Amino acid sequence: MKKIMLTLLMSVSMFVVNAQKSANPFLNYWNGPYGGVPAFAEYKISDFKSALEIAIQEKLNEINTISNNPKPATFENTLVALEKAGKKYSQIRAVFDIYSSNLNTDEFGLIESEMSPKFSDLNNKIYQNTKLFNRISTVYNSPEKSKLSPEQQRLVWLYYSNFVREGAKADAKSKERIGKINQELAGLFTKFSQNLLWEEKQTIAFTEANEMSGLPKELINAYQAKSKELGTNDLGTVSNTRSSVEPFLTYSSFRPMREVVWKMFVNRGDSDNDFNNNATVVQILKLRAEKAKLLGFKSFADWSLSNTMAQKPEKTVALMESVWKPAVDKVHQDVAEMQKIVDAEGGNFKIQPWDYRYYAEKVRKAKYDLDENEVKPYLQLEKLREGMFWVAGEIFNLNFKQIYNVPVFHPDVRVWEVSNKVSGKVVGVWYFDPYSRNGKRSGAWMTAYREQSRVDGDVITIVSNNCNFIKGNENEPILVSWEDASTLFHEFGHALHGLNSNVTYPSLSGTNTPRDYVEFPSQILERWLATPEVLNRFALHYKTNVPMPMTLVDRIEKASTFNEGFSTVETISSALVDMKLHLLENPNIDPKQFEKETLDKLNMPSEIVMRHRIPQFGHLFSSDDYAAGYYGYLWADAISADATEAFTEGKGMYDAAVAKRLYDNVFSIGNTIDPEIAYKKFRGRSSNTDALMRARNFPIEKK
Repeated sequence: MKKIMLTLLMSVSMFVVNAQKSANPFLNYWNGPYGGVPAFAEYKISDFKSALEIAIQEKLNEINTISNNPKPATFENTLVALEKAGKKYSQIRAVFDIYSSNLNTDEFGLIESEMSPKFSDLNNKIYQNTKLFNRISTVYNSPEKSKLSPEQQRLVWLYYSNFVREGAKADAKSKERIGKINQELAGLFTKFSQNLLWEEKQTIAFTEANEMSGLPKELINAYQAKSKELGTNDLGTVSNTRSSVEPFLTYSSFRPMREVVWKMFVNRGDSDNDFNNNATVVQILKLRAEKAKLLGFKSFADWSLSNTMAQKPEKTVALMESVWKPAVDKVHQDVAEMQKIVDAEGGNFKIQPWDYRYYAEKVRKAKYDLDENEVKPYLQLEKLREGMFWVAGEIFNLNFKQIYNVPVFHPDVRVWEVSNKVSGKVVGVWYFDPYSRNGKRSGAWMTAYREQSRVDGDVITIVSNNCNFIKGNENEPILVSWEDASTLFHEFGHALHGLNSNVTYPSLSGTNTPRDYVEFPSQILERWLATPEVLNRFALHYKTNVPMPMTLVDRIEKASTFNEGFSTVETISSALVDMKLHLLENPNIDPKQFEKETLDKLNMPSEIVMRHRIPQFGHLFSSDDYAAGYYGYLWADAISADATEAFTEGKGMYDAAVAKRLYDNVFSIGNTIDPEIAYKKFRGRSSNTDALMRARNFPIEKK
């Protein structure tokens, strides 16, 4: 009788679950063209929670089936089975993350706060599943492993090392505490991100004409469009985001307003309000340090770098310090030239951080006869997008065709089908979401909605690039700065890393590489922006449609290393503070005091602040992804500078033979090969920092 009742209850339960599935669009597998795409038109925020809870349980059931398999562990019944598990959860989670980054409303924020610890709990249950780890260990230690393909062996190594890093070998008490720490961290990451998102909703309105003195017309138009969007009668509005603030600081001749706008931006997360992030940062640092010790590491930095190219914090600090002094020296030289201009103009003040960009532009114009305002009219967002497509075609034989048969999550989003020009085979789908809006985090990024793989059929990737350009007035082209154009190419490099992926297993696909290597493909793609081939074809004046004159291209090239001191100091100071924070064994600190003392010891130029101050450092405190890892941008740039010279030593940036090596050994292989080995196959040797120093016009130390 008990068996009959249990069977009946299970049948009723399954009926309820199936009924929920039919009523909740999130629970339907993606369908339609390209192997299925997200059904954005059908989704409602209110359906997220129930869908995720069902999908989490389904994934756990699949994991338990794998771990309880009575047959001996093999590559197929354990590793391949894990690669196929949790498809429904992966799809719902991908859409959830899209909402988190792009459509983060108050309604969504409440669900995000509730669900983030549950995501962490799912990971804990997987990594702390002893039966599952034993099966992975059996395959990892089996003599049969040598008969697997190199890619299969890499997958076995990846699973085994990830489980060990997450505490699979820890004792029961430590595992329990690690699990609780992970859940606490998940909640704190969400709190940090939501606080920062609120801070970035703040604006400063211009109410008098002199507050916009010196601004170019197209920038004034953009600020006016923001006021219109907000429904105010103000003359213009600057948002608290990098893409809105930095152009203002570059062109505004009204110094008092520069200071006001600068302070709004650099104090994000550090204001005297309910959204101050300092206490949250300390909680995160303490939990990370505790977790690292439980896992047998001296500090979180040691734990974090254990699966990277660098391996040890000391190697990263050595790299950063080798570049730091020449960068600081360059800043002092540049500031001296700026100060001369201030003094000549009768300004009775010392250069401050809110002055730097404005006077740097004046020095650039004086030294190189190059004015950003002269360049910007040629940098139309849509033409640059076409230029990126052209580069992708020349280097990787990719073709982009805009499509209209897939739903999007916002009217601003457009979609392209990506295919190989030679074979005609569709390799992926690219979504482009270029504009800033409320509820969208600041900055620019790439996301993979789905990884390329062949383990469960031939699955093509779906990737997106998301930016925060200011829309401006209707029917007017969006003009961007050179820095923003570089960022556009950078993020597209990540997308190409995904679109070129040609591997079997999703965990090894696309950008799933060590953190300090993943920025290499994106940073090398930036190099193609400055090539005459791109500028002549796609840098077209927005009024005349005339290509950028070669004389201007030449001046851009001559000025290419100008202000490298500023950008290097701004970035490396952030990376050094990051590393020093995560080397702390007892991070019971005052973040503001720690930041000041660390920068003072580094002799940080007073005219510059970190690119990301601690309470707004989303790379570090919105997840663990880049914690103790911001150095990776410099590490990867050293590699990308060296790789660029592989082209310039040959027939130039469009050398087909070098491009093929880049595809074969970098862009197509994901994480199927150790990056050190892969890079040597591309370059013929390991990389070194000489090319980086040359690229930044810094002196090279004699060895």
